[in-house]
Amino acid sequence: MVVKLLPAPSCSNLTVRIKLFVDSKGAHNVSNAPGASTLRSDARRNVDRIRHAAVQVFREQGFSAPLEEVAAAANVSKATIFNRLGGRVGLIDAVIDDVVAAELRAVIEDARSVVEVRERICSYIGALRDLQYRLPAVNDVLLQEYRDSEPLLALCRVGSTFHDSLVADGRAAGVLVSGLTSSDFHALARDNALALKHGGRPPRADYDRRTAFVIGGICRSARQLA
Repeated sequence: MVVKLLPAPSCSNLTVRIKLFVDSKGAHNVSNAPGASTLRSDARRNVDRIRHAAVQVFREQGFSAPLEEVAAAANVSKATIFNRLGGRVGLIDAVIDDVVAAELRAVIEDARSVVEVRERICSYIGALRDLQYRLPAVNDVLLQEYRDSEPLLALCRVGSTFHDSLVADGRAAGVLVSGLTSSDFHALARDNALALKHGGRPPRADYDRRTAFVIGGICRSARQLA
């Protein structure tokens, strides 16, 4: 009996090639394979659901909210958050603008537009403390809770730089109490953040009354300026 050996197929003749990659939103996809488009769209839908859920949960509870709650709200597993966005820090980076950055920057820009220095300082303190009360993630930014998040640290630096300019302008205009420094101004914001984060929120009326005390303790009164 004669056995005829057939040549092995060349790799160049293989028609199926699989390519694994990660897209810009963190979704893993398979291309050039049956069902690749379905997998890609499913992954993107997962990321969109996670982002939407994270914005809601983080706005309500701050950036330290349990990831299990984000996963449940997005109808995905906690592991999916790590697979798609790299965990808590990656998730913070992905949603920080929608959670807190836009509002905090708006408070700063609104204060910049106030011409009279004393009024600028008073309006900013009131607006910042209001935001701290309503939006727990602001306190995570002021406390630099997640130092591996560059967008969070960058936002904190924006606030610190503005605080420095407020104190410099206030001292130049003579509207601040004697001896107040930029470090004092930063500490007041951080102390309030610590109290709200770890001590709970007091009744709104009590909080607003204390805000008036803070402003009165920092800025010289109109009578003192006369």
